[in-house]
Amino acid sequence: MTVLAFPVVLSEIGWMLQAIVDTIMVGNLGPAAIGAVALGNAVYYTPSLFGIGLLLGLDTLISQAYGRGDHEATHHWLAQGVYLVAVITLPLMLLGLAESLVLTHVGIGHEVAAPAASYLRISTLGTLPLLLYAAARRYLQGVGQVRVITVAFVVANLLNWFGNWVLIYGKLGFPRLGTDGSAISTVIARISMGVILFGFAWRYERKRGHPLFAHWARPSVLKIKQLCRLGLPAAGQIVLEVGAWNLATIAAGWLPPVELATHQIALNYAAFTYMVPLGLSSAAAVSVGHAIGAGDTAKARRAGWLALALGTAFMCLAAIAFFVAPKALIALYTRDAAVMAVGPSLLGLAAIFQVFDGIQTVSTGSLRGLGETRTPMWANLIGYWVIGLPLGISLCFVAHQGIHGLWIGLTVALIVIASTLLWRWNRDSQKQGIGNRE
Repeated sequence: MTVLAFPVVLSEIGWMLQAIVDTIMVGNLGPAAIGAVALGNAVYYTPSLFGIGLLLGLDTLISQAYGRGDHEATHHWLAQGVYLVAVITLPLMLLGLAESLVLTHVGIGHEVAAPAASYLRISTLGTLPLLLYAAARRYLQGVGQVRVITVAFVVANLLNWFGNWVLIYGKLGFPRLGTDGSAISTVIARISMGVILFGFAWRYERKRGHPLFAHWARPSVLKIKQLCRLGLPAAGQIVLEVGAWNLATIAAGWLPPVELATHQIALNYAAFTYMVPLGLSSAAAVSVGHAIGAGDTAKARRAGWLALALGTAFMCLAAIAFFVAPKALIALYTRDAAVMAVGPSLLGLAAIFQVFDGIQTVSTGSLRGLGETRTPMWANLIGYWVIGLPLGISLCFVAHQGIHGLWIGLTVALIVIASTLLWRWNRDSQKQGIGNRE
């Protein structure tokens, strides 16, 4: 499980680093440029993550096919994923372009909105390679080949850093393009990710005697519908979760700057620790899917619980770090006295929900390995949007508890979601075994 999860964890961190590198590299252009890149990325990734979520059904279908030794089926499902990418890319690109037009008309300062809109327009050009990368990644994870995903992100981040240096500041004879140069560099990095993963998949399958493109499947409407039946709830779950935290950040923007800054610092730490259970979630989906495909439900159940144990153990360690050294962690960002006064208690709340965040994330992957993607979507809808956000916003603005009230609501949401998904995993994994014995 660790061997499978570790490269995926590194890949998730690499995913984060692309946006971080973009933000850092435009830093010398001033605060407006930093804000433009951050805003452009935030707006771009919501529809893009929906597209990536649609492909998560490949985890179930490919891993189960691989588990039963059906290599042709794994190729077939990858082909249907590519066809789905071809269908959804243009609508997502048009949505991104529409969002870029709206950015300059929603009250955001022109010095931020104009470059953010331009950054977003260029970023949309990377949608096709990003989604093809996502399809190839699900395929490689499904057949147990995960190390190359880390390699792809290392190469992409190096290309992104070099491209930023050249294109933002006009090095090596290139024109000085500012934030637009950063967007172009990111698009190039995404192209490299897709090319590397598809190139490796082709080479890997050729060596095994199962050429990837020798019998490339034709589009199948029924198969694409089956993929969407699994992928749509997964995409909805991602949008609901990301949207909830984005709304929380917008709400924090109405608070004094000190509370907003503290919120962002605590959120950065929570997002970083989240990468480990997120990687374990993918590993759980693949391991459970392999076992289900092979008809070994006992092994599937063990794999899911093992991933949950590893994810929970790591998040316990993260929680201890947040409790024991909050001031040292905050000081890595700023030594501002006001932030240092608010930050420790906020990291304390983050420590409380670490374990629940780990449980809900890994449970989502384990359930996906079984083919269950709807429960996580409904759990996120109810946990965040019916319970957590209304509670947090009420505590924040009505009860005047500020940023702490907002985070209390988010913590309650994660407790509800984790409890629901853990119960569902235990029930469904038991039912799989009972069904097979019958």
